[in-house]
Amino acid sequence: MFVEDTFVTCAQGHRHWGLHGAAGLLLTDPERGVLLQRRAWWTHHGRTWALPGGALRPGETPAEAATREADEEAAVPPAAVRPLASSTVDHGGWRYTTVLAVATGEVRERVRNKESTELRWVPVDEVADYRLHRDFALAWPELRAQVGRELVLVVDAANVMGSRPDGWWRDRAGAAARLRDQLAPLASSGMVPPMLDEWYWWPRIVLVVEGQASGVAPVPGVEVVAAARDGDSEIVSVVRASRPDDHVLVVTADRELRSRVESAGATTMGPRPLLQLL
Repeated sequence: MFVEDTFVTCAQGHRHWGLHGAAGLLLTDPERGVLLQRRAWWTHHGRTWALPGGALRPGETPAEAATREADEEAAVPPAAVRPLASSTVDHGGWRYTTVLAVATGEVRERVRNKESTELRWVPVDEVADYRLHRDFALAWPELRAQVGRELVLVVDAANVMGSRPDGWWRDRAGAAARLRDQLAPLASSGMVPPMLDEWYWWPRIVLVVEGQASGVAPVPGVEVVAAARDGDSEIVSVVRASRPDDHVLVVTADRELRSRVESAGATTMGPRPLLQLL
């Protein structure tokens, strides 16, 4: 049974809503901008603009809370939202998590309760011109730098399989399929990449296979790219085809390949940290 929430006072002496912390959804649409919510006059920090969101319920993750609250307050369908990353601010005894997401389906926003008076899509470059909630205004410059970006995790299948002496060479396609299935949950559970250690990301996973493993099919959460020639060249092509603003992380221990993809703007890490995540 859900117990009614209340205000708490953090270590900084500020009052915040939510016994278990709170979360907000920073939803972007490539054509419309960022969805902002104008808080009702009677709410905490009323008449300011902020994000749809609210208190976490017991056992709820910040991403679950943010999408639930956006649905309850702004009619944003959870199925039309894809979380990309999150950033958490710890006030000492109370935490707030901003979940950055992109609209992947139709969003017909509307005010659904008395906590807000208006919803508005605002161009990213104009957000700072609004009268923002105090904490959102402080966080916006850092959030702005990540809006619309995603983490692309490119996995060198042959190299990662080769890092484990488990007999993978006797059935390369089977080993690649097992790796694919191990990677799939990472798309929904998320990770903290080494180059963004203060952010949590839900990656877009690209598994690059070659040779006898080329027939491995994709599954939800994992794209599979079969190399037309050699795996290294295909991985470089995937990196170069990525959007300029995205964070691209290539998993391989191959020194030459690491040098090539880093020259193309990617970051690298070895197979061991990935396998530890899995």
